[in-house]
Amino acid sequence: MTKEIDSGAETGFDRLLQFTLPDRNARGRIVRLGPALEDILAAHPYPPTLKHLLSEALVLTALMGALLKGDGSQLTLQAQADEGIVNLLVCDFRGGELRGYVQHDAERLASLGPNPELQELFGGGFLAITFDLAATGQRYQGVVPLEGASLSHAVERYFAQSEQVPTLIRTGIRGGHGGIIAGGLLVQHLPEGEEGRERLHARLDHPEWDHVAALAGTLREVELVDAELSLEAIVWRLFHQEREVRVLLGDAITRGCRCSVVHFEKVLARFPKEDRNDMRDEDGIIRVDCAFCSRQFLIED
Repeated sequence: MTKEIDSGAETGFDRLLQFTLPDRNARGRIVRLGPALEDILAAHPYPPTLKHLLSEALVLTALMGALLKGDGSQLTLQAQADEGIVNLLVCDFRGGELRGYVQHDAERLASLGPNPELQELFGGGFLAITFDLAATGQRYQGVVPLEGASLSHAVERYFAQSEQVPTLIRTGIRGGHGGIIAGGLLVQHLPEGEEGRERLHARLDHPEWDHVAALAGTLREVELVDAELSLEAIVWRLFHQEREVRVLLGDAITRGCRCSVVHFEKVLARFPKEDRNDMRDEDGIIRVDCAFCSRQFLIED
């Protein structure tokens, strides 16, 4: 395995690891969230079912966000259903900063069993994935029905339908007295191979992709959440028979809520003065709640 990293230390919690398989025209991202995940989940008293759901969503957001190039680019994952027990789930990733939250009907959720299916939680709805590219200022979004056994399956469907890029995703989540751990692997067959080469025909049954998917598909959930197993070791287990595997250390991940008094003052400044006056309470203060970090900001101007 060829390692393009500066440090000999192997990757554990809250760090992305990128890798490519040049001979197979494939790339991948792998991550394991620990303390950063705990920080995000601690913002709200989520029941175990929603901790599991949000943990999976955060892993997927980090994996997809790591595909973006350029400082300031952002990936947003949003799952929404008007009539669902979970009516809104939002996560985003930018430059190693990860955040997310869930809105739900607590009474209806309590009536479900311990391990509800995705359809029981959302009752349909859609999954939207938005890429905001800092270098060009462009934004593009793909929307697919919220179908499948898990959010991971829905994201695979997104890449197959909206991006037409063969993609395999594996996630694992473990909770307990020692805290919650969530890990994920994303592997894709590049539609363009290496830079400067002719475009490959993107199809799910390409021989190179069949080979990569077969190897990546052997990954077990327990490996993704094994704190004693480095991310490099997982990639080595999967692809050690390949002639070359290029590995590059990615972003360190932290809980990143960008809310602040200054931020909200700038947002409110876009509203007409009459509208801002209507927002004030009897003390002349505008109170802004941040769903991501569960904090309230008091704005006076």
